[in-house]
Amino acid sequence: MTSEKADTTNFLKAIRLINIENDACSFEVGKIPVLQNINATYFFAKNDIALQHSPHPAPRKQYVITTKGKLKFSVTNGHSFIIEPGIILIAADTLGNGHTWEIIDGNEWERIYIPINDDCDDYFIAD
Repeated sequence: MTSEKADTTNFLKAIRLINIENDACSFEVGKIPVLQNINATYFFAKNDIALQHSPHPAPRKQYVITTKGKLKFSVTNGHSFIIEPGIILIAADTLGNGHTWEIIDGNEWERIYIPINDDCDDYFIAD
C-alpha cells in the first residue's frame, strides 16, 4: 500500500538513518515533501531518555518528530549529525548495532514516533 506523491514544491529538512554493508549504520541528509499523506496506522509520544548513549537499531522503520530537545546522533561508521525541532528523523536502521544519541542542549527529548509500514514509501529525497 502506498500513497500518491504530494504535488508540492515545499519540503521539510530530513535525515534518514540507514543500514549499509555488514548491517552497519549511516545516514543521508535530504527532505520530505509537505502535504504528503503517509501510510501510518498509529503514532505515540515519548520523553524517556533511558537509551541515551546506548547503541541500538530502530525497532521498526519510523518517522521521529522532535518537539523539544537538541541531540547529537552518532552512527557506526563514525559520523554524526544534529537533530532538533524542525528536522524530521527517519529511522530505518533496523539491523546491526544501529545508532547512539545524546542530548546536547538541556536535559529533555520530547518526540513523536510515526511507524511506517514496511511496504510503504518514506518519501525521503536525498540532497
